[in-house]
Amino acid sequence: MPKMKTKSGAAKRFKFRANGSIKRSQAFKRHILTKKTTKNKRQLRGVANVDATNVASIRTMMPYA
Repeated sequence: MPKMKTKSGAAKRFKFRANGSIKRSQAFKRHILTKKTTKNKRQLRGVANVDATNVASIRTMMPYA
């Protein structure tokens, strides 16, 4: 059987942690930043966990992660 391919878009967006959880970057902080408050932009820093409802679909997109 041929190897399964990893979805390259998912590989760029998600990383797996050592305990099995998946980290993702925050949305809504790429453009149109002038109208967003400083507090809002500050709270969008860093990474977040992928919600449990989406973990199964991400695991199918990244079979070898």
